Amino acid sequence: MKNENLKLRGTKLYLRYPKIEDCAEYIELGKESERFHRGLIKMAKTREDFDAFLERSEKEENECFLICRKADEAIAGMINLSQIFRGVFQNAYLGYALGEKYAGQKLMTEAIELILRFAFKNLKLHRIEANVQPTNLASIAVLRKNGFTKEGFSRRYLKIDNKWRDHERWAIIAEDWRNKK
Repeated sequence: MKNENLKLRGTKLYLRYPKIEDCAEYIELGKESERFHRGLIKMAKTREDFDAFLERSEKEENECFLICRKADEAIAGMINLSQIFRGVFQNAYLGYALGEKYAGQKLMTEAIELILRFAFKNLKLHRIEANVQPTNLASIAVLRKNGFTKEGFSRRYLKIDNKWRDHERWAIIAEDWRNKK
């Protein structure tokens, strides 16, 4: 059972689990940022999208958080660990999206720092993988800043907006994260 009051606190922001009360603000952020994301990622733009996001966030194999600014508690985006595998693998996939009006403020760099600390210290995971479209240079830069290493290229890896899209595969392991600190 997840602690619904859990907050991962940083300098400029905190991460917290989403609630039904976040629906309108989160959908508005998704709609405002649609052109900014250019088909690279999809944020919730309808109540059905948000309900599906909330449902995924409640599953044991996922850890989904909203990125909230400390200054005004505004929802700036989302970040998640999905498909958390245990046993001999101890791996998860990292996903994230930031609203357009919050881009360029180093919020995602801090959000990834927080979720990596949670993944490696609290969840005791060994490896976190992120898959990024090669044209998403800002996303690649934020992964590099957080110590991720490019491991490969996956042709037509994910279907986004009805198009199969290539992705670069980036990852960080617990030892590299600890040595980076």
